[in-house]
Amino acid sequence: MEKLNTPMLEEKKKLVSLLAHKMKTSQTILIASTKNLPSSQFQSIKKNLRGKAEIKIAKKSVVLRAISATEKGTLQNLKKHIGSDIALFFSNLDAFELSGLLTENETPAKAKPGDIPLENISIEPGPTDLPPGPAISELSGVGLKVIVEGGKLAIRQGAVVAKKGEPIKENVASVLGKLNILPMKVGFAPIVAYDSVSDKIYVGIKIDKTAALEELKASIAKALNFTIKIGIINEKTISYFISKAGLEEKALNNLISKKQDNQSNKEEA
Repeated sequence: MEKLNTPMLEEKKKLVSLLAHKMKTSQTILIASTKNLPSSQFQSIKKNLRGKAEIKIAKKSVVLRAISATEKGTLQNLKKHIGSDIALFFSNLDAFELSGLLTENETPAKAKPGDIPLENISIEPGPTDLPPGPAISELSGVGLKVIVEGGKLAIRQGAVVAKKGEPIKENVASVLGKLNILPMKVGFAPIVAYDSVSDKIYVGIKIDKTAALEELKASIAKALNFTIKIGIINEKTISYFISKAGLEEKALNNLISKKQDNQSNKEEA
């Protein structure tokens, strides 16, 4: 492994200079992992991000030298996040917006033994294209209950076959593959980013817009229910209170009508 104090070739010196210049002139520097990223997808994502971000690949030693060459204090904190198999993104987009674009460019992929899922992986009940035979014991081996329907296996009761953060077992990966389930995603995995406007380092910046939107909707619903519960009237809750008042008025009128009918019946008697 090349040591940081080893004299570099002229080509490496030029690359260090180029990277340092881009680090000093870009609004956002994002470091992403390229582990398990096929070359074809790399090129596809690079094409999709044209005009939005520039991608550079360099060895760890070169990136570390480039960071040092910027002589920017906060940027030096990027060093502890630099490992092997990384790509550098230079952009004038916000770091979180750029991270969101990388997530959008991920594609579904088969699970391999040892892969770490970001969420629980479940197999739901339903028909399969698998014929009866060895597949029965394979599916049963991962916690699924199966039956034979129309000459094919059907899953009568599903199960969580892999838990979030835990390595996927070989038999689970095999079953997922046979069921054509693609639970993993392949693409650039954001690791860390530097924003020159705020002069801050952001870690844990992987953005899932769909999940974030669902979480936001759930939060809004909870906030709305809370404001209704404590009786706050605003443009969001007024329709509820008007509707509630209408129902209460109707119920009260019905109650009054019943009392009047009862009174009339007594008088007639």
